Amino acid sequence: MTNATFGAALVETCVSAAVAAPSIHNTQPWRFGLDSETVTFEVRADPARGMRHTDATGRALLLSVGACVFNLRVALAHFGWSPVTRLLPSPDNPDLLATVRPSGLTARQGPEQERSADLYEAIWRRHSSRFPFASRPLPAAVRDELAAVAFEEGASLRFPEQANVARMLRLTAEAERRNRLDAGRAAEARRWVHRDLEPAPDTGLPRTVLGSQDARERIPLRDFTAQRHPERLTARPFEANPVVALLTTEHDRRVDWLRAGQSLEHVWLVATAYGLRASLLHQAVEWADLRDALATASDDTAHPQLLMRLGYGPEGPATPRRTPGLDPR
Repeated sequence: MTNATFGAALVETCVSAAVAAPSIHNTQPWRFGLDSETVTFEVRADPARGMRHTDATGRALLLSVGACVFNLRVALAHFGWSPVTRLLPSPDNPDLLATVRPSGLTARQGPEQERSADLYEAIWRRHSSRFPFASRPLPAAVRDELAAVAFEEGASLRFPEQANVARMLRLTAEAERRNRLDAGRAAEARRWVHRDLEPAPDTGLPRTVLGSQDARERIPLRDFTAQRHPERLTARPFEANPVVALLTTEHDRRVDWLRAGQSLEHVWLVATAYGLRASLLHQAVEWADLRDALATASDDTAHPQLLMRLGYGPEGPATPRRTPGLDPR
């Protein structure tokens, strides 16, 4: 297969789907290339968009790239191709994080085709929602499906009991407190929040997406301004018993971080298709001791990657995206 038979418009659409993925502070730390002979997408890290203080190990960067790789897979499958994905395919080129190659057209019909269409449509509707959710439980069948799709991607998604959720939220609150007091992390977070600039930046977070803070201080959503100014982040009552899921991996290598990112996005797209909203509680895993404590709180020996808050509520505003493009070869 050649680039001509695949089509430039389809390449652009698939990359657009990839960049719609979530990323830490909406840094979009990825770059794309295309091998024109094999029509293989090459996904690389963009170290310039890393977060030196918040993400010194690069774990969150790889989670973000993993999510964009999953979106690329979904887009290719939606248009009838069978994506073949390799993670960390070149040890001599550590910035090359994944390759995705369309191996051939498929003849999907029935439920499989509907599932692909649902995931692809959810790519464009998936947004973080940092707003109060309704006090409405998730059906057991939905929880089971979310856990199943996480497992498909090489990770585990568990829904802890409320007592453990409370412990995890306390750890998250402690991490949030530390983030505000750490000058490097606080300045780094503020750098990705939009000010009134013209033209508006195509990365980072507009103030409209920051949401509000929990008036009861039970759910410690990230204060990206690191200032807790009430006029910027108003306080509102959030759900009393939040539904929180813990995403973990058995190991904690770079490839596991990429798998966790794919798992996160698979879960998030399925949740979106069910009409669920989500916001991420990533703060505790940004501190080594709190990450260890999070594992203890979960009664699990696996490696925590993040907490995911799920529920029924308002759709979060969209965040900007960079114009899709391919690196020259």
